[in-house]
Amino acid sequence: MSVALPKNNPYFKKSGKDVWSLINETAAAAEKESGEKIVNLGQGFFSYSPPDFAIKAAKDALDIAACNQYSHARGRPRLLKALSDTYSPFYGRKLDTSEIQVSTGANEGILSIFTAFLTHGLDEEVIVFEPFFDQYISNIELSGGKVVYVPLHPPSDFNKRTVKGSEWEINWNELENAITSKTKMIVLNTPHNPVGKVFTRDELNKIGNLAVKHNFLIVSDEVYENLYYTDHVRIATLSPEIGARTLTVGSAGKSFAATGWRVGWIIGNPELISYVALAHTRICFSTPSPLQEAVASALEQSLTNGYYEKTRQEYIHKYEIFNKVWDDLGLPYTIAEGGYFLLVNFGKVKVPQDYKYPAEIASRAKDFKLAYWLIKEFGVVAIPPTEFYIPEHEKVAEDCLRFAVCKDDELLEAAVEKLKGLKKYI
Repeated sequence: MSVALPKNNPYFKKSGKDVWSLINETAAAAEKESGEKIVNLGQGFFSYSPPDFAIKAAKDALDIAACNQYSHARGRPRLLKALSDTYSPFYGRKLDTSEIQVSTGANEGILSIFTAFLTHGLDEEVIVFEPFFDQYISNIELSGGKVVYVPLHPPSDFNKRTVKGSEWEINWNELENAITSKTKMIVLNTPHNPVGKVFTRDELNKIGNLAVKHNFLIVSDEVYENLYYTDHVRIATLSPEIGARTLTVGSAGKSFAATGWRVGWIIGNPELISYVALAHTRICFSTPSPLQEAVASALEQSLTNGYYEKTRQEYIHKYEIFNKVWDDLGLPYTIAEGGYFLLVNFGKVKVPQDYKYPAEIASRAKDFKLAYWLIKEFGVVAIPPTEFYIPEHEKVAEDCLRFAVCKDDELLEAAVEKLKGLKKYI
C-alpha cells in the first residue's frame, strides 16, 4: 500500500552508501565468502574493554539509586569536580565548575557548540582543516553554518618516504585568505585524526592570534589528548586572550577505551559555556548518570595510578608492531605524533588493472578501490581518507589508507601477517 508522507529534510539524501556502510558491508561479505576472519582496522573503536577500575566504577554506579535517574544538565557534581581536578594543573589555576559542561559524547558537545553560536540565515562561516572528522561538516551545516575548508599540506615527496605528522603544514596565506567578516569560528583537532599530527606551540599561537585579531572562536577538539608521543600543547593555555575564546572538547570514550559510554565535556570561558549548556539542554538534556559517575571515578583514580602513561607506552608498542610491516615493504606512512590512527601511502602498490569492482566502489576515488581490494584479497579493513576531503582536494589522499591501531596486539600481529602479501604487488 502506498502512503503519502511528509517530505524529509532535503539535507538528508539517500543517494548511495556512506563510507562506513560500504567498507563494513564489504568486510562482512568477504568474511562470509572466505570463511576466514577479517581483521578490522577501519573504524576507531577499541577491540578491548575499558580498564578494570573503570568497569568496576560503572558496575558500582548502577547500585546507587540516584545514579539511575536524570542528572543535572550541566553534569553530575562529582564528575565536574573530577574534571576540574584533572585539568586545573594544565591551566595553572583552579578551574571553576562553571567553566565545564558535560556532554553526551564529544560529538554531541561539538554539536552543542555549533548550535549555541551559529545562526541560520546569517551565512556564518566555520574554518575546518582538511582532512577533517566527517561529523564536523554535518554538525556545522545543520546548525546553519557554512564550512570553509583549509587543507593541511603533506610533504611533496610523501609518496617516497615516511614523514612526521609535523610535516603536514598549514599554508598561512591560505588560512588568512579564508578569514572573512563572516568567520565565526575555527575547528582544530589535535592530536589529529587521521594524520596523527600534533599541532606545535608556534602553529597554535599563530592560529590563536588570528582568532584574537579577527574576533572569532576556537573549537579545539582534543579527544586524543592523553595519546601523545611528542609535546602536546593546549591552545587554551597559551594566553588569557586566546583562552577566553577557546572551547576545548574532551572524551572519556577515547581516554578510557569506552566509546560506547558517550561521555564527553567542554571546557571554556563561563560566558561561552553558559550558551553551550543551553544548547546541550535542548539537544539531549542530560548525559547518562551511571556512566558520568563511572567516568568521575576513573578520572579520580587516574590522577595517581599511572594509567595515562601506561596507556601511552602500550600505544607506542602497538605502533611498533604495526609499522614494521610498512618499513619492511618500503611503503611510506606518516609517523603518528598522537592519537591511534596511521595514514599509509600505497602509491607504490600496483593493483591489477583488470581487477573488478562493484559499481558503488568503481565510481569512487582511488583509495576506495584500494580499501576494497585490501579487504577482498588480504582480509584487512582500512578506511579511505578521501572521505575526509572535499572532491576538489581529495587527490592529496587518494593513494592513502587509514588504519586504526586501537586493537589488541594479537589483532595487529594478525594484520601484519596478512599484509606481508602485498610484497608481490610492489
